Amino acid sequence: MPITHPPTVIQGGMGVAVSSWQLAREVSLCGELGVVSGTALDGVLARVLQDGDPGGHRRRALAHFPAQDMVRRVLDTYYLEGGRPPGKPYRPHPTLTIAPRRAALELSILGNFTEVWLAKEGHAGVVGVNMLEKIQTANLSAILGAMLADVDYVIMGAGVPREIPRLLSEFAAGRTGHLTIDVVDATVEHRADLNPVTILGDDLPTLRRPHFLAIVTLHVLADYLNRDPEIRPDGFIVEGPRAGGHSSPPRGKLVLDGGGDPVYGARDDADLVKVARVGLPFWLAGGYSTPEKVGQARAAGAAGVQIGTLFALADESGLTDDLRAELKSELTAGSLVVRNDPRASPTGFPFKIAQLDCSLSDEKVQDERGRICDLGYLRVPVERADGSITYRCPSEPVAPYVRKGGTLEETVGRKCLCNALMANIGLGQSRRDGYEEPRAVTLGQDLDGAEALNERYPGGWTARQAVEWLLPA
Repeated sequence: MPITHPPTVIQGGMGVAVSSWQLAREVSLCGELGVVSGTALDGVLARVLQDGDPGGHRRRALAHFPAQDMVRRVLDTYYLEGGRPPGKPYRPHPTLTIAPRRAALELSILGNFTEVWLAKEGHAGVVGVNMLEKIQTANLSAILGAMLADVDYVIMGAGVPREIPRLLSEFAAGRTGHLTIDVVDATVEHRADLNPVTILGDDLPTLRRPHFLAIVTLHVLADYLNRDPEIRPDGFIVEGPRAGGHSSPPRGKLVLDGGGDPVYGARDDADLVKVARVGLPFWLAGGYSTPEKVGQARAAGAAGVQIGTLFALADESGLTDDLRAELKSELTAGSLVVRNDPRASPTGFPFKIAQLDCSLSDEKVQDERGRICDLGYLRVPVERADGSITYRCPSEPVAPYVRKGGTLEETVGRKCLCNALMANIGLGQSRRDGYEEPRAVTLGQDLDGAEALNERYPGGWTARQAVEWLLPA
């Protein structure tokens, strides 16, 4: 299905919920592709409901979900009229496994449905959802929830998303979707399945297949995905090493610079001539945050660009107001530094982290936090000797991680991104002893556009102002 409305600007899908429905909606209203982050939206919905659903937005979206029995179960479990009492911890919610409980599936489906539905509410613009191939056990239910809200684009990186095109087609046909799950020490193939009819029954509406954009870093991966119609996306986002969030590690032996960041070279740059020869539309990301860079991308054959940092700092992003103000203050002072930490993420991918006081970028804050793993989005499944499955994360307490077959070396320097990213958007867990989860902010290392907009709008800028600056009339 050819893309009939290729945007010039794709707003990056920054998680957790930094790419909020408010941000995506505003970008979409500008005629570009607004994108919500599809990461951990089950937890976002559960916690927003426990905070009393300020503004009633989630309940307004849930009223439009086709299976109201499912909605009632989630509301009965999580919604608190008036919100939690001060200091009360959030109620835990079930994690998504290879064979998840129905309660976990329902919360994930509704979390993604509400975020996409709110982004699309009341207009005809296009909206996408961004997901991580690394979080495999969440993707079936997350994609189905987004499709139930009539999402226009699914975008996925942090891996090789070769099974997603077929999955979208299966769901659109009302058939069972399957994903192969990477399991450490597997002796057999492990697959996760989700049947839309089983989960929704007679409430299942007709679903429209969204476009799929695969995030790649090299032309060889674009060429590989294009060879077979079964795995072929509708387009590519070609992401360079300066893009925010997770990055692919450099090719070859890992070498660190004086600041401890991985060193990238010419081998890590995609050959754009070869990407163009594939014949599918593509967008460039990581270092294209100014009008001049947008023009250069178009001149190289790209349909446009994907940009994150400009929109992460926009008024409509999900970052808390105080955190956004702190980042802009550092930006104004010329002291904002974003490291590409090769050890921070439990995934093993280098991860961009802004260096801020009182955040996990401070080793003292990291040490004081200790090791608590109670969200588990970045856990990986491991096959035991008896064939059963356990889950581990190198950011969890060391003893159980090693007991599950991990090594001590794998735990060094790892940070709990799940809890920190929730804290970035004001949904951090409160502990019974009064401890509050610290933050860890991810941005891109290309700050040229953000610095220029900060000079133009020192009091802050909106997503619309960012789009209009990037695409002058």
